[in-house]
Amino acid sequence: MIPFSVLDLCPIVEGGDVASALRNSADLARHAERLGYQRFWLAEHHAMPGIASAATALTIANAAAATS
Repeated sequence: MIPFSVLDLCPIVEGGDVASALRNSADLARHAERLGYQRFWLAEHHAMPGIASAATALTIANAAAATS
């Protein structure tokens, strides 16, 4: 079996905000965990208005709190 991972950019969808992007990211992490993915990666990007993962430590803590 190949151990697959998920890479999340924590995008802010049109009409959304950072809080909803973080909720979506936590939902994705929970879903990936249920499906048996081995890792949930979060990309760190700065100065990109459509990406909510600039504060990586907070984004990681958000995903970690949503999963086991």
